Amino acid sequence: MSFLFSVFIFRKINPLREAYLYGTINYNHLKKGCPSGRLSRDIGNGGENIMEKRGISKAAIVHIVFISAIVIIFAVCVYKLYKWNKGVPSDYDPDYVTTDFDIEPLDNIIPLAPEFLEGHEDDGETTILCLGNDPFSKEKGHDNGLAEMIAAKVPNPDAATVYNGSFTGSTISAAYANYNDGYWMDSFSLSYLAKAICSGDFTQTMQAAYYSYDPDFVPTVEMLENLDMSKVDIICIMYDAIDYIEKRPSDDPNDPYSIVAYTGALRTAIEEFQKAYPFIRIVVMSHTFCFSINDEGNFENGDRTDLGNGTLSHYLQKELDVTSECSVSLIDNFYGSINEDNYRDYMVDYIHFNDEGRKLLANRFIECIFPNKQAAETD
Repeated sequence: MSFLFSVFIFRKINPLREAYLYGTINYNHLKKGCPSGRLSRDIGNGGENIMEKRGISKAAIVHIVFISAIVIIFAVCVYKLYKWNKGVPSDYDPDYVTTDFDIEPLDNIIPLAPEFLEGHEDDGETTILCLGNDPFSKEKGHDNGLAEMIAAKVPNPDAATVYNGSFTGSTISAAYANYNDGYWMDSFSLSYLAKAICSGDFTQTMQAAYYSYDPDFVPTVEMLENLDMSKVDIICIMYDAIDYIEKRPSDDPNDPYSIVAYTGALRTAIEEFQKAYPFIRIVVMSHTFCFSINDEGNFENGDRTDLGNGTLSHYLQKELDVTSECSVSLIDNFYGSINEDNYRDYMVDYIHFNDEGRKLLANRFIECIFPNKQAAETD
């Protein structure tokens, strides 16, 4: 189209050529060499005569140019629209089915601030104290125990010691705001345990341990009582979702330090440790996915069933809020380790882990707290 328009314009407005063809220029002028002024007048007059003969004025030419430009622009737009509407080839296969999903863990890894280490002597060894319930207490003392797996994976394991201060069936929150001898398990809830460790007074804890039918309770309390906390570098806290299953309140808006609430007890314990041992790095490992058991004995998905204080993901968010406020690390096991999609590979029942599950949790701890160690193993 642009070519035809150029030819048309060339034919219409080339007065020299048209004037010559139609005889409006005296050819002898060109042969004899007439003055340029006269030649230009002849050409101009000839051009104008040709325009008039063909009925084309200067205004018409301007309109033709303008209309042609619009046509060209319109044609380009149509082409661009066609090309855009056609799109590009896609690799999407509507028949392809995958079981893999991208899940973003809510890990919040916070290193210990250097000022908290001022005046503290480093003995050159890595000492970790594990506190919690069944994830640590099951297979305790065996190579397939979670604490033992962590000990085997930390950098320079020959210069590392991991103490296991866990109690089976214990919870983060307490059942009663004030201690009740009729419910001695509260002595092993996290806030009471933190108070005993920080004060060094294990009288109540030991008394409760003798009430227990679990033969491991007494020796564990004795270990904690004799442990030199000045040598501890990391306190690792992990409880399963027992607080959710026991229907303990996730938080108390009126009292952020209520020990009968999940978040209040966690906040109280963390701040107790930070006040007594500021040089110790605190790491909280969250609960994983699990099921609850209803009154009919049926399993119910913990992330879909609200037992009165929120679902599992709600408890996780509350746990993340507290650890962020207290500036301690959180390792998200709910989304990042054992979840609704893979629990069959790592759990033996509705809440407890098999060896592969404990191995996965140990790897997550090393990956988050000792990333250089994990990178070296990957290389």
